[in-house]
Amino acid sequence: MSNERQFVPLSIAVLTISDTRTEETDKSGATLKRMLEEAGHRLAEKCIVPDDIYRIRAEVSRWIADPGVQVVITTGGTGLTGRDGTPEAVRPLLDKVIEGFGEMFRSLSWEEIGTSTMQSRAVAGVANGTFVFSLPGSTGACRDAWTKLIQAQLDYRTRPCNLVELMPRLLES
Repeated sequence: MSNERQFVPLSIAVLTISDTRTEETDKSGATLKRMLEEAGHRLAEKCIVPDDIYRIRAEVSRWIADPGVQVVITTGGTGLTGRDGTPEAVRPLLDKVIEGFGEMFRSLSWEEIGTSTMQSRAVAGVANGTFVFSLPGSTGACRDAWTKLIQAQLDYRTRPCNLVELMPRLLES
């Protein structure tokens, strides 16, 4: 009997938060969609909402309540400007915050953007068994977060541990 684990495809929803982006101009959301599909996962849904705490919270809550969505990735609204409110929208929904995600993301960003990384309020956590990652709106930030942090943790084959192991509903089927 082989010790090798099989890849488990996840259903991932992508939310772009922006007052100005459209489907045609949403490069970050499109990049996330492409990367998750190339990794073997399924896009559950992709949409764009304005920088409004309650619209963000409503969309993320809908996906958290949907048993068919295992992961939510948001892009945008994590900075310090007046309308950036993604962390304020998402944090109250989380049962547990993954503190290490924001720390690791800022550490990786340091290599690319130096001290500007302190302005990033990237956050991740779990709510109702759904993992939520809130990333900055830049395409580079989304690419780095996916390739250097998220992708391996959403791969059941990653050892010594990964987030898929914490999704009992998924592994029971």
